[in-house]
Amino acid sequence: MTVIRTEELTRSFARKGTRRHPLARPEQLTAVDGLTLTVEAGESVGYIGANGAGKSTTIKMLVGILVPTSGTVRTCGLEPVRQRRTLAGRVGVVFGQRSALWWDLPLRDSFELLTAIHRIPAAEASARTADLVERLEMGPTLGTPVRQLSLGQRMRGEVAAALLHRPELVILDEPTIGLDVLSKQRLREFLIEQRLEHGTTLLLTTHDMGDVARLCSRVVLVDHGEMAYDGTLDGLAAQVGAERVLVVDLAEPHPDLTGLPGSRHLGSEGEGLRQRLAFDATATTAAALLAQVSARVAVVDLAIEEPDVEDVVRRVYLAQQRDG
Repeated sequence: MTVIRTEELTRSFARKGTRRHPLARPEQLTAVDGLTLTVEAGESVGYIGANGAGKSTTIKMLVGILVPTSGTVRTCGLEPVRQRRTLAGRVGVVFGQRSALWWDLPLRDSFELLTAIHRIPAAEASARTADLVERLEMGPTLGTPVRQLSLGQRMRGEVAAALLHRPELVILDEPTIGLDVLSKQRLREFLIEQRLEHGTTLLLTTHDMGDVARLCSRVVLVDHGEMAYDGTLDGLAAQVGAERVLVVDLAEPHPDLTGLPGSRHLGSEGEGLRQRLAFDATATTAAALLAQVSARVAVVDLAIEEPDVEDVVRRVYLAQQRDG
């Protein structure tokens, strides 16, 4: 089953004159330009790009908030604008910068209102809410007004709110923005569990390549409203030469870890106690590189830094300029 299908989808906006030139003719800005995209049921797709690439505009057309300027869009087989109310029962959306929860009400009340809006039977609503509360560890915060929750607590509430009605498609727009490392990890693990259990289709927009690497099997990159890449993350990294970085904290000072196959030494701190090694994910793995490091010196901690989305987009754009 095809969950998302767009053909030559385009959305333009008219930007009016500025204060300095109030009578200037409106300028047409194209946020999404001829996007043709298909997402099948059960897929997990990272929809990435720089700021202003058209990601949020695409999402708003997928759920019926914005009307396309031209082209067609079908979400869960429905016309988003004309059948928006029906579509709302089949899609869950999380906007990292906007809340679907009632700001002054306890989290529990928001969940009760949402189950009523979606007309979920009482027994099913109670069981579903209890399951989400347990898995997202929200029990201690159920009686807390949303405005008093930390960012991590609120985002867990937002994700639960989007999943209460068991949607076929979950769209996450920057769901981990501003979260600490532990909160990100918990949220990622929960989303993976939900997809495995329910076969939910996931469309994720993010600037955090860690989100994409852990949650998505496919990447769609857009640049200035146009599709620039559609494939795997490893394929994208190979296309633009992007590297991951292994950061290791060592048990004792050590000379620079140079000469390790498939890696490039970026720098050392604290007389070699912390070292950074860049590696090509298509040539080696973090585990293989770590094994090489551990053969030389004891490792007490490590971290993986993913390629920056902005850098990946820039590299794709430069590559297209060279090819053109």
